[in-house]
Amino acid sequence: MDTGVSQETVKADIAGKSLDVTLFRVRDATTCILFVPGLGGNPLRHIGLIRTFARHGVAVVAPHFELLNSRFPTQAELTERVQRLNLAAEKFCTGYASISGVGHSLGAVILLIRAGATAWTSAREPVRFEGHNILNRLVLLTPPSDFFPAHLSLVPIKIPLQIWAGEKDVITPPAQALFFHQSLRLHTYSELHIAENAGHFTFMNELPPQVIDPHPSRNDFLLKLGETITQFIKSPEVT
Repeated sequence: MDTGVSQETVKADIAGKSLDVTLFRVRDATTCILFVPGLGGNPLRHIGLIRTFARHGVAVVAPHFELLNSRFPTQAELTERVQRLNLAAEKFCTGYASISGVGHSLGAVILLIRAGATAWTSAREPVRFEGHNILNRLVLLTPPSDFFPAHLSLVPIKIPLQIWAGEKDVITPPAQALFFHQSLRLHTYSELHIAENAGHFTFMNELPPQVIDPHPSRNDFLLKLGETITQFIKSPEVT
């Protein structure tokens, strides 16, 4: 790993909650990424992508979450993840000029809630975060649109976004990313990328069990993905 970059996973006791958080500390970094994984909850399955951010001078705070077995989390489960993310942000995302959120699948939903959107569970229960938004930009990787059945749920999002979909994703098909892009660009900057030959899990370095990735060169794709995301969150020209 590059000189000036250190990695550790700490067990933090914050506000009465025990949190495992993986930290990539980067010397002289002015930008920090809050990284949020999907249902599996383990950010280390994206370790190569995260290391790319660090190599390009961006610190990373990646809280760990409990594994969720259902693609349709309850209000309590979503709220718990948002609260844990917020605790990690308050503890470790300090002293940076900007903070960006990068989330995969359900992680993208959690970041949207943290930035002000209202999500809805399959039981039609709302999930909101009432605190102040600290995020300057969002990167949504294969975001599921089921939690946001109407454009009005996304109106509070005013920060620039980069949205990624996999051309061959059958879990959150590109049409879902297109929904976010078309809705959000009405009131903020949004750019949409459809990754050729990519599936839902191409965006992970370590695939879930029994998953076969359709991409012919996933490692190269993830390296380029990390570089493109870094350019987006560090660019002063995006408004």
